[in-house]
Amino acid sequence: MTTATTATRTDAGLLQLIWLASPALPVGGFSYSEGLEAAVEAGCVRDEASAAAWLAQQLHASLARSDVAVVGEAVDAARRGDLPALAALDDWVRQTRETSELRQQSEQMGRSLGEWRRSLDAPASRAVPAGEREYTYPVAFAVAAAPSGAACRDIALAFAFGWSENMMQSAIKAVPLGQAAGQRVLARLAREIPAAVDHALALPPQRRQAFSPMLAILSAQHETQYSRLFRS
Repeated sequence: MTTATTATRTDAGLLQLIWLASPALPVGGFSYSEGLEAAVEAGCVRDEASAAAWLAQQLHASLARSDVAVVGEAVDAARRGDLPALAALDDWVRQTRETSELRQQSEQMGRSLGEWRRSLDAPASRAVPAGEREYTYPVAFAVAAAPSGAACRDIALAFAFGWSENMMQSAIKAVPLGQAAGQRVLARLAREIPAAVDHALALPPQRRQAFSPMLAILSAQHETQYSRLFRS
């Protein structure tokens, strides 16, 4: 009986992570490219090889050192019920978004994830629970995943893979690439994710950073790009 109960809990946690990482989750991630569309416009990304290299670099140089690190800290804070710590992490995310479109993306996706999470518990109410704010996406993801009981590393892996799958789909549309090429790009990112997550979770809070000058410049240019498919 104990074995069956443990297996059931493990299965439930795994399924929760798969659910949260799914591109079908109604948070609007499909509408953002996080600067990739501008990179294509600027000629930095031209084909499968350059798309894979660009996204792998973004994973290590940007996502791992900021959002994935935040997810790790936020999971621990959520499990402690530490609302001030969650608020501080959320403030950090907002303050380190270098363009308005990147900030709007994180705020919108976080708000949508929070509404989805609350709708499962109370379909008739979309109100924010007492003491909780509308979190940005990395913090909202951690808050949604924390009750699963999954290990913090597994939650971070799911977050990074969800990001990778969304970016692969963005590359298919923006470069453009075929489906097979997109899967090869995703395979490259999947190989890179464990090391990126381990790096992120080992970072002390004072070493978190979101300094990505080229990405910020491209995102700023994208805000006024004449023709575009994505919101970032």
